[in-house]
This record gives sequence, C-alpha cells and structure tokens, in this order.
Amino acid sequence: MASTKEIKWRIKTVTNTEKITRAMELISTVKMKKAQDSVLSSRPFAIGALKILSTIEDSVSDSLFFAKPKKPNNKELLIVISSNKWLCGWYNVNIFKKVAEYLRNNKDKNFDFISIWKKSQDFILRTGANLIWDFSEVLTDNIELSESKKVSKDLVNKFSSLAYDKVVVFYSYYVSAITQRSVAKQFLTINKQDIISYLEEIVWISAQEQIKSIDYAIEPDKNTITNEIIPMILDMMFYEILLEAKASEHASRMVAMKNAKDSAGKKVFELTLKYNKARQANITKEISELVSGVESMKE
Repeated sequence: MASTKEIKWRIKTVTNTEKITRAMELISTVKMKKAQDSVLSSRPFAIGALKILSTIEDSVSDSLFFAKPKKPNNKELLIVISSNKWLCGWYNVNIFKKVAEYLRNNKDKNFDFISIWKKSQDFILRTGANLIWDFSEVLTDNIELSESKKVSKDLVNKFSSLAYDKVVVFYSYYVSAITQRSVAKQFLTINKQDIISYLEEIVWISAQEQIKSIDYAIEPDKNTITNEIIPMILDMMFYEILLEAKASEHASRMVAMKNAKDSAGKKVFELTLKYNKARQANITKEISELVSGVESMKE
C-alpha cells in the first residue's frame, strides 16, 4: 500500500487538475453560448438559401455552379475544418473518420486538400495527402464574415478554374450541447438531390414537399443571378458552416472538460478514502506497538 504522504500528494495533484478542468469547462460554456447564438441566428438563412438554390436549379442548370463538368478531370477539392487545439473530446477524431471514410469510398479519384485550423493540417500532412493551402492563420476564434469570405471566394475561384469536379467540406454540424454530427457536405457543384438529402438527414427537415411547393421568378436575368448573387449566397453559406463547426468545437470541449472534472472529483474521493484507511492503519499499528511495549515492561 502507498504511504500516506504519497497518497496526500496524489490528492493534491488530482484536486489541482479538477480546478483546471472546471475553469476550462466554464470558459468553453461561455464560448459555446456565444457560438450557439450565432449559429442559430444564421441557420434559417442557410436553410432558406439551400431551398432557393435547389428550386432554381432547373432554370440555371447551364451555370458553372450547377452544371456537371463537360470534361471531368476526376479530381476533387476537400476542405477539412477542425479545431486549433485538442482537449475537445472526439470532435476532431469524428471529422477525420468522416474524411477517411470518404476517401475509402472514392479510391478512383484524386484529391487536393485545404485545411482550416491546425489539427486538420496535422492530420492531412500525417496521411501524406496533397495539402495545397492552410487557412489556420486567416480565421480567428471569433469568426467574422470578412474572414470567412477570404476562404469561400478562394474556393469559388478554384472551382471556377475548372480544376476540380467537386468541392466537399468536412465539418461538424451543431445539434445541441451534447450532440454534434460529422458531415461531408458538397459545397460545389450545387445539386438539388444533395441539398434534399442534407436537409432531411442532417437538418431533419422534410425538404422534398417544401421545395416542390415554391415557385420563383428570376430577375433581372440568369447571368446576374449566377455570376453575382449565387457567389454572395455561397459566401454566407460557408460562413454558416464555420459557425456550425466552431459551436460544435466549444460544445465538445465543454462536455470533455466536464467529464474530466467529474472523473477528477471521483478520483479525489477514492484517494481520500484510501488515505483515511492508510492513516487509520498507521494509527492502529502505533497503538498496537505502544500496548505491546507497555505489556512487555510489566513482565
């Protein structure tokens, strides 16, 4: 059995860990609440924009953003959104698993990668994939639309150059403080069936009937819509994706730190019991030795 001095030192160490994880939990809770408010306020626009894009697809099907490439080059651009730091539970791991699953299911294609925040950069480089750009330094923790546009416009420009058949974004969709879903979302080309699947499977909205029931008049003309309006919508949609990812990260970190704090508290309780038992055993041993000494002196 460990000595009382050693157990006491372990209790102090675990108690300090409990204090640290509690502080980190409180910080993550505040950040998550702010990120949650941002994502919930922007989500209706993103959902509405998706429905509009799916509805007008037939009218602007010859646009670069909607049409399938006439000469596919069998190459896709994958954007992986992670966290800058660890200590957020399974958040990064689940996203990386989604990427690995996508790669396994598309072995016949070639891929270029863009990383957003450092852990995705580490993952891509570790797997030996072709990382063409990293936006870890461009985006801050409190994401602004102006920062997001730097990334989304670059994605649109790369796609417009016809270098890629498809642009796919991997991120975590915020459901609640305890639930986040890793998503592989096709950002470009815009495809009605992909949008319907996303709304039904991820957002849990029965989109098929709602999309059918909407009729839009396109003004002033198709070129203006496709060349000016749609890139603006894509900017806002990518901004919403980043907000979803950041809210998921803070929620995951909050839960991870809460679990760590609770585990530390249980460990302190167990060590305290162990310490009391060891201390009681030492006291009993000293009393026994004292009694034995007294008895031997009587003899």
